[in-house]
Amino acid sequence: MHILDALLAFSAYFFIGVAMVIVFLFVYTKVTPHDEWQLIKDNNAAAALAFSGTLLGFVIPLSSAAVNSVSILDYLIWGGVAFVVQLLIYAGVRLYMPALGEKISSNHIAAGVFMGVFALAGGILNAACMTW
Repeated sequence: MHILDALLAFSAYFFIGVAMVIVFLFVYTKVTPHDEWQLIKDNNAAAALAFSGTLLGFVIPLSSAAVNSVSILDYLIWGGVAFVVQLLIYAGVRLYMPALGEKISSNHIAAGVFMGVFALAGGILNAACMTW
Protein backbone atom coordinates (compact mmCIF):
# COMPACT_ATOMS: atom_id res chain seq x y z
CA MET A 1 0.00 0.00 0.00
CA HIS A 2 2.93 2.38 0.59
CA ILE A 3 3.79 2.46 -3.10
CA LEU A 4 0.25 3.59 -3.94
CA ASP A 5 0.45 6.38 -1.35
CA ALA A 6 3.79 7.48 -2.79
CA LEU A 7 2.41 7.35 -6.33
CA LEU A 8 -0.59 9.43 -5.29
CA ALA A 9 1.66 12.04 -3.63
CA PHE A 10 3.94 12.11 -6.67
CA SER A 11 0.98 12.54 -9.02
CA ALA A 12 -0.53 15.33 -6.92
CA TYR A 13 2.71 17.31 -6.67
CA PHE A 14 3.66 16.71 -10.30
CA PHE A 15 0.33 17.69 -11.85
CA ILE A 16 -0.11 20.66 -9.52
CA GLY A 17 3.41 21.72 -10.53
CA VAL A 18 2.57 21.40 -14.22
CA ALA A 19 -0.58 23.46 -13.65
CA MET A 20 1.44 26.16 -11.85
CA VAL A 21 3.91 26.27 -14.75
CA ILE A 22 1.09 26.64 -17.28
CA VAL A 23 -0.51 29.44 -15.24
CA PHE A 24 2.86 31.15 -14.79
CA LEU A 25 3.65 31.03 -18.52
CA PHE A 26 0.18 32.34 -19.37
CA VAL A 27 0.45 35.27 -16.96
CA TYR A 28 4.08 36.03 -17.86
CA THR A 29 3.26 36.24 -21.57
CA LYS A 30 0.41 38.65 -20.77
CA VAL A 31 2.72 40.86 -18.66
CA THR A 32 5.40 41.23 -21.32
CA PRO A 33 4.76 43.58 -24.25
CA HIS A 34 5.90 41.05 -26.85
CA ASP A 35 4.48 37.69 -27.92
CA GLU A 36 7.11 35.17 -26.81
CA TRP A 37 5.39 32.23 -28.50
CA GLN A 38 5.22 33.91 -31.90
CA LEU A 39 8.74 35.31 -31.64
CA ILE A 40 10.10 31.85 -30.83
CA LYS A 41 8.13 30.35 -33.73
CA ASP A 42 9.74 33.04 -35.90
CA ASN A 43 13.20 31.85 -34.79
CA ASN A 44 13.90 34.83 -32.50
CA ALA A 45 16.84 33.68 -30.37
CA ALA A 46 16.59 36.61 -27.96
CA ALA A 47 12.99 35.69 -27.11
CA ALA A 48 13.90 32.02 -26.74
CA LEU A 49 16.79 32.82 -24.39
CA ALA A 50 14.78 35.22 -22.23
CA PHE A 51 11.75 32.93 -22.06
CA SER A 52 13.81 29.80 -21.38
CA GLY A 53 15.71 31.53 -18.59
CA THR A 54 12.46 32.73 -17.09
CA LEU A 55 10.92 29.26 -17.28
CA LEU A 56 13.95 27.74 -15.55
CA GLY A 57 13.95 30.60 -13.05
CA PHE A 58 10.42 29.58 -12.08
CA VAL A 59 10.76 25.79 -12.26
CA ILE A 60 13.93 25.58 -10.14
CA PRO A 61 12.33 27.16 -7.04
CA LEU A 62 9.11 25.29 -7.79
CA SER A 63 11.07 22.03 -7.57
CA SER A 64 12.65 23.22 -4.32
CA ALA A 65 9.16 23.95 -3.01
CA ALA A 66 8.04 20.43 -3.94
CA VAL A 67 10.96 18.92 -2.03
CA ASN A 68 10.57 21.09 1.06
CA SER A 69 6.80 21.51 1.34
CA VAL A 70 4.92 19.77 4.11
CA SER A 71 1.57 19.84 2.30
CA ILE A 72 -0.06 20.70 -1.01
CA LEU A 73 -1.12 24.07 0.41
CA ASP A 74 2.47 24.77 1.45
CA TYR A 75 3.59 23.84 -2.07
CA LEU A 76 1.05 26.20 -3.62
CA ILE A 77 2.11 29.06 -1.34
CA TRP A 78 5.81 28.64 -2.15
CA GLY A 79 4.93 28.25 -5.83
CA GLY A 80 3.15 31.59 -5.52
CA VAL A 81 6.29 33.10 -4.00
CA ALA A 82 8.36 31.82 -6.95
CA PHE A 83 5.74 33.25 -9.31
CA VAL A 84 5.90 36.72 -7.74
CA VAL A 85 9.70 36.70 -7.56
CA GLN A 86 9.95 36.05 -11.31
CA LEU A 87 7.52 38.86 -12.09
CA LEU A 88 9.54 41.19 -9.84
CA ILE A 89 12.75 40.18 -11.61
CA TYR A 90 11.16 41.00 -14.95
CA ALA A 91 10.00 44.37 -13.60
CA GLY A 92 13.51 45.07 -12.27
CA VAL A 93 15.17 44.25 -15.57
CA ARG A 94 12.64 46.48 -17.35
CA LEU A 95 13.53 49.33 -15.00
CA TYR A 96 17.18 48.89 -15.93
CA MET A 97 16.42 48.34 -19.62
CA PRO A 98 13.13 50.11 -20.44
CA ALA A 99 13.25 49.04 -24.11
CA LEU A 100 13.61 45.35 -23.18
CA GLY A 101 10.47 44.30 -25.09
CA GLU A 102 11.53 46.12 -28.23
CA LYS A 103 15.05 44.74 -28.01
CA ILE A 104 13.79 41.18 -27.62
CA SER A 105 11.30 41.67 -30.46
CA SER A 106 14.18 42.94 -32.62
CA ASN A 107 16.22 39.83 -31.73
CA HIS A 108 18.92 41.64 -29.74
CA ILE A 109 20.63 38.57 -28.33
CA ALA A 110 22.32 40.48 -25.50
CA ALA A 111 18.95 41.64 -24.16
CA GLY A 112 17.57 38.10 -24.27
CA VAL A 113 20.61 36.65 -22.52
CA PHE A 114 20.55 39.43 -19.92
CA MET A 115 16.88 38.81 -19.11
CA GLY A 116 17.27 35.03 -19.12
CA VAL A 117 20.32 35.04 -16.87
CA PHE A 118 18.73 37.43 -14.38
CA ALA A 119 15.61 35.25 -14.25
CA LEU A 120 17.71 32.12 -13.80
CA ALA A 121 19.94 33.69 -11.13
CA GLY A 122 16.89 34.95 -9.26
CA GLY A 123 15.31 31.52 -9.46
CA ILE A 124 18.42 29.79 -8.11
CA LEU A 125 18.63 32.24 -5.21
CA ASN A 126 14.90 31.86 -4.62
CA ALA A 127 15.21 28.06 -4.53
CA ALA A 128 18.11 28.21 -2.08
CA CYS A 129 16.12 30.48 0.22
CA MET A 130 13.21 28.02 0.26
CA THR A 131 15.19 25.46 2.25
CA TRP A 132 15.24 25.39 6.02
